[in-house]
Amino acid sequence: MNSQLVKILLVIAALAAVAVAVPNTNSFVILLATRALAFAILVMSVDILLGYTGLASLGQAAYLGVGAYAAAILATRYHIGLGWDFWLVCLFGILLSAALAAVFGLLAIRATGVYFLMITLALGQCVWGLAYRWNSLTGGDNGINVRERPKFGGIDFANDVTFFYVVFGFFAVSLLAMYTLVRSPFGKSLAGIRERELRMQILGYNTWLHKYIAFIIAGGFGGLSGVLWAHTAGIVSPVNVELTTSVDALLMAVLGGAGTLVGGVIGSFIVFGLREYLSTLVPWWQYVLGGVYVLTIFYLPTGLMGIPERIRQYRMKNSRQETSKETKAAPH
Repeated sequence: MNSQLVKILLVIAALAAVAVAVPNTNSFVILLATRALAFAILVMSVDILLGYTGLASLGQAAYLGVGAYAAAILATRYHIGLGWDFWLVCLFGILLSAALAAVFGLLAIRATGVYFLMITLALGQCVWGLAYRWNSLTGGDNGINVRERPKFGGIDFANDVTFFYVVFGFFAVSLLAMYTLVRSPFGKSLAGIRERELRMQILGYNTWLHKYIAFIIAGGFGGLSGVLWAHTAGIVSPVNVELTTSVDALLMAVLGGAGTLVGGVIGSFIVFGLREYLSTLVPWWQYVLGGVYVLTIFYLPTGLMGIPERIRQYRMKNSRQETSKETKAAPH
């Protein structure tokens, strides 16, 4: 069987297992899984830039924040997005974040390497500054409490299991959309830019435009993650736009395996789970989590998704050594 097909079937089986197992647990686990799924969309958007385009961004939290604040403001002040119009708010969050990414991309895409990293960091901090200082709109330090979840027909998102399935549905569609994107000719061109941008330019590709489009797409998915996060967490504050949020998303993508999409999802679940578990054991759990990141970068540079390949390489190496020994030991 084709290895790619096997991977797809394994992912489908894992998602089905999550969809069946999580609702049968307690409310805390359901809420934690819902948050991890909402944030995983942001992590996958980071992977579009990092793993497939070779652009490490530290400003992705800005798009999550824009989507989250848009959903919170519309819900609390205008009661928009608490009925059938919730789907329009999702679309609005995506378009608003994509528009912001289109503006930021004009500045950021012209840079590469550490300069791109620093520009996205600076742009992200500009959004954080607005969220922190614009008290009349964002509530400043206090943030905005989203007390209600959407309700339409006989479906009430206030039920944690129901909302878990809603977020799971958005996550599954986002994963499918991004997977289709990276497997398309456009996605292949992004991989080519990541490997050797000069060669792609020589072949006639407009590499700036390709990176710019990828940047906008990543921003749009970040906005969707923000809309879902607002209703999942129940509060939106400048914390959601901090540098820490962007760093978390970047590290989750690296931990799971950059350039895999699914690796980012695994990283999201592991980090959210470890945070909650370690925080109940030791007050210095951040250092333990930091140690996990460092060990992964040193010993698993391809992330957790690279473990099967490392095992395969190890077995091939041992097999060659055994063959070499048998050849030397055989009588001539």
